[in-house]
Amino acid sequence: MEKGIVKLAPSILAADFAHLGKQVGEAEQGGADRIHVDVMDGHFVPNISMGPVIVQSLRPVTRLPLETHLMISDPDLYLDEFAEAGSDSLLVHWEGNNNLHRTVQRIKALGKRAGVVINPATPASVLEEILQDVDQVLVMTVNPGFGNQHFIHTTLPKIRRVREMIEQIKTGCDLEVDGGIDAATAPLVVDAGANVLVAGSAIFGDNEGVAAAMKRLRAGANQKKTEKTQDSKSEIRNKSK
Repeated sequence: MEKGIVKLAPSILAADFAHLGKQVGEAEQGGADRIHVDVMDGHFVPNISMGPVIVQSLRPVTRLPLETHLMISDPDLYLDEFAEAGSDSLLVHWEGNNNLHRTVQRIKALGKRAGVVINPATPASVLEEILQDVDQVLVMTVNPGFGNQHFIHTTLPKIRRVREMIEQIKTGCDLEVDGGIDAATAPLVVDAGANVLVAGSAIFGDNEGVAAAMKRLRAGANQKKTEKTQDSKSEIRNKSK
């Protein structure tokens, strides 16, 4: 993880699928760092979304990493298929996984980045034994299954706890957040320790277009950093008086 760098991961769940390649291209031109692909099976979460064919169709149209968020039962059954389709990272949920360590090791054996996801009601403590084996942790800031939900503010202390765990156990691990992320909530999660922000509706549902939405979200993500820099400068000036 590059210190101080906040990465943006537009979620295509909120994109216009009639113009998916075009919108992903706009997100890339607007400064996206990766593309987030939400996969749902109607069992693990109450919704059905895209499969490996979407990843395969996007692979030729973007140079950005494609991260695949598997909100599905028995993700082990589909790891090879998504890897072959072109996924660069595979994110699996702690909840309901029969053998998380085995799943993570399989992802790494496929040569992909491995991530573990935890839902809003799942405590940070469950990550303690698996954190050293993963490349990123995704903290859900809404309950998974649908886009355009309101940010759950009580997840902020958990994001802070996960950041503390990362600093103690594996400093290079990304801390990602997903759910209700926009220009208003971005500074809150960044201040709590997140360095990768997933956003769907805030990017692809913006009336001013993808590029303007990306610019607004990045400005929000950098807001706390700017405030801290200004506070530090003021403190230095006051000490020198």
